[in-house]
Amino acid sequence: MTVPVWAWIAVIGGLLLVVAIDLWIVDRGEAREFTMRQATFWVTLYIALAVAFGVLLWVTEGGAKAGEFFAGYITEYSLSVDNLFIFFIIMSRFAVPKEFQHKVLLVGILMALVMRGIFIALGSAALANFSWLFYVFGAFLVYTAINIVRQHVKGEDDDYQENAVLRWVRRAFPTTPDYVGAKVLVRVNGKRMVTPMLIVMVAIGSTDLLFALDSIPAIFGLTTDAFIVFTANAFALMGLRQLYFLLGGLLQRLVYISYGLAFILAFIGVKLVLEALHASGFSWAPEVPISVSLSVIGATMVITTVASLLKSRSDARKGVETSQSGAS
Repeated sequence: MTVPVWAWIAVIGGLLLVVAIDLWIVDRGEAREFTMRQATFWVTLYIALAVAFGVLLWVTEGGAKAGEFFAGYITEYSLSVDNLFIFFIIMSRFAVPKEFQHKVLLVGILMALVMRGIFIALGSAALANFSWLFYVFGAFLVYTAINIVRQHVKGEDDDYQENAVLRWVRRAFPTTPDYVGAKVLVRVNGKRMVTPMLIVMVAIGSTDLLFALDSIPAIFGLTTDAFIVFTANAFALMGLRQLYFLLGGLLQRLVYISYGLAFILAFIGVKLVLEALHASGFSWAPEVPISVSLSVIGATMVITTVASLLKSRSDARKGVETSQSGAS
């Protein structure tokens, strides 16, 4: 669809306004921990805003475009849940004080949103001029799905390795050994230095950008509309830091989430290749309706979440029974 400039400005401006209000309410006064009540409110608000935006698309552009948005939003949100595992590891590795974690996540996610916007613009332009990239994206998503399953089987999900951007920041800027409140820049003995707060913000932002290598091709497999790709990513990212605090220890119980996400990526990868073949004149290759994609993505996340919680409950029950039998 053709989106006027004012619509882009309105959406981006609206999101920035909500984030500014969020920042003012949460970060005013002295630093403090993010409460479960706050997390629940903001997660609910951002989901409601995404639903309202999807309904607005339905009214103005029709069900097909709204379906593309909801499919893209659910996919990006689901992949974001998986990203939270790495965020937990980063927070632990850098020993970020709990009262500063929400600020780290906010700045890191805003950095990622800006970089993703650039990534989306480049990807949209490339796909418009080089249709063969759909085959590349499809193959890459299937490869990524296989790699996710392989890593999960090997127990490598919790591994975190510093990327090139973070290593460069460490080399380029002198860093204080300890945190200095929420400051990212301080002056020590007349010398300007960065604090670990900046390092961990870069770690979150750059890591999330690397996750975009999976998620951006995935959503382009559902829609090639740059406006929908951007808004689905924006709404998914905006509620990510609150989701981090809301889920908390629940993330450790989602033991099958990686399999669900791998299946979704593989499904979209195959869909991309089939639709590219269909567009190239191969009539035997079917076009997968967006309604089917939305159903598959939604059902996969529900099934893997329920299965994960049942598995965790079963393991916990066995653990209690084992400890009781050992005590007796």
